[in-house]
Amino acid sequence: MKYDVGTDAAGKRKTRYASFKGSKREAAIELAKLIAAAAAGEQVDPTRMTVSEFLDRWLRDWVPGNVSPKTAERYGELLRLHVRPHLGVGRVQKLRAVHLTQLYGKLGASLAPRTVGHVHRVLRQSLGHAMDWDILATNPAARVKAPHVDQEEVETLTAAEIRAVLEKARGRPIYQIAALALATGMRRGELLALRWQDISLDRSQITVARSLEQTAQGLRFKPPKTRHGRRTITLPASAVADLRSHWKAQQELRLALGAGKSPPSSLVFADSNGEPRKPNAVTKEWQRTAGMAKVTATFHSLRHTHASQLIAGGIDILTVSRRLGHASAAITMNVYAHLIPQTDERAAAAIETAILATGFATGQAITERD
Repeated sequence: MKYDVGTDAAGKRKTRYASFKGSKREAAIELAKLIAAAAAGEQVDPTRMTVSEFLDRWLRDWVPGNVSPKTAERYGELLRLHVRPHLGVGRVQKLRAVHLTQLYGKLGASLAPRTVGHVHRVLRQSLGHAMDWDILATNPAARVKAPHVDQEEVETLTAAEIRAVLEKARGRPIYQIAALALATGMRRGELLALRWQDISLDRSQITVARSLEQTAQGLRFKPPKTRHGRRTITLPASAVADLRSHWKAQQELRLALGAGKSPPSSLVFADSNGEPRKPNAVTKEWQRTAGMAKVTATFHSLRHTHASQLIAGGIDILTVSRRLGHASAAITMNVYAHLIPQTDERAAAAIETAILATGFATGQAITERD
């Protein structure tokens, strides 16, 4: 079947072709549908583009300007390892929900459900753009449920484990970084991007204004992803004392090297040359130190430990969320809800006090009515 779909930018008539098997009457009905779809702007331009070719275009044209280099790197890795080998050579217009269901089943045999879920979210996002670009009429990933992921309890350190690790870390660069992570709940990248100008020791405050990211292309500083990511954290007295000691030691070293006093823009946790420390190197240093202390925990567990101690201390979830820099309190609740003490008995006692204060005892009223 041959039919027109309007004109191009130069005013030249655009013609499309479609094959159809059936009677002449059925073909006429199908042709009418195609013309109507074209008139409504719903007609998808036929293409022999493969899934891999489309993903190449998406990673080239959309991803760099809309996500961080680290996220772009992760997207590319997920697609390269888990999508292209299975679906890459197929035509993107022939991709169906059943193909994605089969893919997730294959991946689930060797990957964690959380990783399969990441693959699903990247495909749903990219194929959504295929619709926006008139490559697909529908998004097959939108018709497939993401693999179920059981909620994992966060990893926290006990008081004994904290003492053991910090004792092994004392006198080494990782000590000050780990101690401040525990005292503030800051992320690794936020700690490594911290400048002295971001700290007011007199007011016992730190302003989190940026983060350090490590990708295959190198290191880069980036602003917080959300408005709550940029925040001011009040420091406990012990953290202030640690930072004053760290400042003094840093200045003494610089003077000994003839470098002069640190400018306000200098990094709090720089390497011996004043350059940023690589996040991955800090993680490895933490792992070595924790191993020496016979403690199995990631560096990120310091952030979880900070949050869990706040919750155990009765700090409200909104304050915890703001301190951690979460985009919303709902995220904090989702991660730490299991740590919140069960207070249903207290709730019952509180409402009982309120009822009694009215002078109306419900049990007594029922008895009298009976």
